[in-house]
Amino acid sequence: MLSLIKLPRVFTIHQVPKVFHEDSIISGYRHPRSSATDCILSLFQLTNETLNIWTHFLPTWYFLWKLLTVVLMRDVWSDSFTWPLLVFLMSCCVYPLASSCAHTFSTMSTRARHICFFFDYGALSLYSLGSAITYSAYVIPDKWVNSLFHQYYIPIAVVNTVICTALACYSRLGLPYIQYNHHSIKRFSECKSPKFGKFLRILAFALPYLFDNIPLFYRLYLCVGEGCTDNDTNALHHTHIALAFLTAFLFATHLPERLAPGSFDYIGHSHQLFHVFGIIGTHFQMEAIEQDMVTRRPWLLTYSLPITFTNTLGAALLSVTLSLGIIFLFSLPLLWSATRGEHTEKTQSHPIAKGCQYH
Repeated sequence: MLSLIKLPRVFTIHQVPKVFHEDSIISGYRHPRSSATDCILSLFQLTNETLNIWTHFLPTWYFLWKLLTVVLMRDVWSDSFTWPLLVFLMSCCVYPLASSCAHTFSTMSTRARHICFFFDYGALSLYSLGSAITYSAYVIPDKWVNSLFHQYYIPIAVVNTVICTALACYSRLGLPYIQYNHHSIKRFSECKSPKFGKFLRILAFALPYLFDNIPLFYRLYLCVGEGCTDNDTNALHHTHIALAFLTAFLFATHLPERLAPGSFDYIGHSHQLFHVFGIIGTHFQMEAIEQDMVTRRPWLLTYSLPITFTNTLGAALLSVTLSLGIIFLFSLPLLWSATRGEHTEKTQSHPIAKGCQYH
């Protein structure tokens, strides 16, 4: 039966539009106007995206199992102390799923590629907020509990997710209607300034990460004396931080493929490693959060800020709503061009294309 299925053809970097190019990846590209069926079939052939997809799709099910374990084994409906963990686990399910879907369907068109990764960025910003909510509830050092910083930590984290989503989306095409519309890209685009676009994305996700981890960095590296929350969980936090910086290094440097272009097209390039170490880092972060939650629960319930719907699920829902609004604004000019470009995409069959056109 499998022998009757014709897998899609793969192409080299010279046969696909510039917007689909990956730094130092020479071969293994899918057709830049793939159908949804072709995208799904490509999951079962080796392309330069195959492992990008599976390294996030499979962990989604592990995180979903962790979420269901909490829902089924803890009294989450009446125990508000579990709500931050619930938000964090939901964000851990969303971000790898969004990433795997983005990598799967991003070759349906140039337009689809941009929109897919807009949702990917929104999911990552939600994950950053999920981390901040649990850090506020379980991880913040004793010295900072109920401080002014603690009181404004979650609202600032929500603002950061909005900035993160907006800046990451901006890094691809610029401002909707001003720098691009449904007819053309007028001034700024990722394909014209790929290094600038990459820098903006790194900045977009570095800022919320650094802010979210201020309580943890202080607890691990600066705090001395009483109230520093020095417990066995700190070893897990150290591991997570090391893996987080390793994933950032891989994302920014494009190593090892930059050292030998073409040698890591299918297996071992930086984005695959970025996914793998990012997931492992999330696992250690999850273990640390759960251990802090159990170990510190009696003290935190007595002295810390009350955990409410507003500073947990409410903050997450607000962030999701605002991020979806931003994604809609950035996507709308591209969606307007869908009908206009549909005929062109159906009549063009040759994969070779130049420039950064929408079709």
